[in-house]
Amino acid sequence: MPRGRPEAVPDDGLTTRQRRNRPLLIVHTGEMKGKSTAAFGLALRGWNQGWPIAVFQFVKSARWKVGEENALLALGEVHERTGQGAPVEWHKMGAGWSWTRKHGTETDHAEAAREGWQEIRRRLAAERHTLYVLDEFTYPIGWGWLDVAEVVETLVNRPGHQHVVITGRRAAPELVEAADLVVEMTKVKHPMDTGAKGQKGIEW
Repeated sequence: MPRGRPEAVPDDGLTTRQRRNRPLLIVHTGEMKGKSTAAFGLALRGWNQGWPIAVFQFVKSARWKVGEENALLALGEVHERTGQGAPVEWHKMGAGWSWTRKHGTETDHAEAAREGWQEIRRRLAAERHTLYVLDEFTYPIGWGWLDVAEVVETLVNRPGHQHVVITGRRAAPELVEAADLVVEMTKVKHPMDTGAKGQKGIEW
């Protein structure tokens, strides 16, 4: 896509404006770090555009506080006080989803993932948010907790103007095929290669 211009214009009956503004299904996959970071960067831009945002984290422990969570929730508070930006919700499977009383353990994570996915389906049907970040969502699909065909059918046929960003390693081929934009993070170099551990501000 040189200089921001499409390489081809499909004969799909859409205007340039319609094609530019259509809702996207985005997948960030690959073995390297940065998949979630890139998705949260999209969320920051979406907040600035006034898009209601919902983040669903499917694997990370609820006890692990990431910097992007604090920043986006703070922006949600800015919206509540000033009307600037948009509302922000952040849900973690590890704590039990906020609409249930169940707390996640090793034995009920599969059921928690299914509960989280069913809630996402309800919200998509209701067109509740403009941007969904489904962080580490490739894992419950890969582990067989969720049916990939049902996930793809729901996402492809979602109503209205709703962007969905999915992160995680080893994205299912069906998900990659259905997506409008797919990024694969590959490693060239990493500080851990020379024995360095993760550090504040870089990893969290």
